[in-house]
Amino acid sequence: MSGPGLLRGQVALVTGAGGGIGRGIARRFAEEGAAVALHCRTSTASARKTAGRIRRAGGAAVVLRADLTDEDDCHRLVAEAAEWGGGRLTALVNNAGVQPVQELAGMTAAEWRRVVDTNLTGVFACTQAAALLMRGQDGGGTVTHIASVEARHPAPAHAHYCASKAAVVTHARSAAQEYGPWGVRVNSVSPGLVEREGLAEAWPEGVRRWRRASAVGRLGRPEDVGDACVFLASRLASWVTGHDLVVDGGTSARPTW
Repeated sequence: MSGPGLLRGQVALVTGAGGGIGRGIARRFAEEGAAVALHCRTSTASARKTAGRIRRAGGAAVVLRADLTDEDDCHRLVAEAAEWGGGRLTALVNNAGVQPVQELAGMTAAEWRRVVDTNLTGVFACTQAAALLMRGQDGGGTVTHIASVEARHPAPAHAHYCASKAAVVTHARSAAQEYGPWGVRVNSVSPGLVEREGLAEAWPEGVRRWRRASAVGRLGRPEDVGDACVFLASRLASWVTGHDLVVDGGTSARPTW
């Protein structure tokens, strides 16, 4: 794999690696030398395609399935990733999430729980399992949550998603305090709007607004988020923990008045 090898020798688990951002994170970790376990729940074909691409380029990758709304499945997933990695897991990226659109007035508790269980409870359970494993290994490890700029700038009909992502940011800060003495750093990354297939056709006006608001004049790419995660998992960020790294092309710096 190409790259300066910032993560050489690491074993990483990326959840939700069948989706666009997850694929970008997994590829960047592999390019920097990490062996990567790609988690998916239903997007198996996409995750396998990415894993195959990594292996053809000379990297190490495996695809693991789990339901992150199930606590036991989260712990099993982390254990399987570590077993595949020779008993070690040095980095976890909690990327898996859902973002349905639903107004609060018509939202049911079941719809609320589906988002919170996937976006927040899965993060809690995977992080707990990973930190317990990392505690007992030389060098500890890192955990990075993928949050969102919507944690601070909520949008209509996204209340359950925004609330879950705000909680993810705060969980990272709390976990950084509690797991720091174990040698585990915990941070979050909050992306802005990231390109994906069909987005411009499905939401043309929104894409135009984001491009106008961006200081660099473009949407994000999955690799932009991957770069942030590589940095946080690398030795370059050895004194960075409890931090939320906003990756949005400067959009959130734009005045709102």
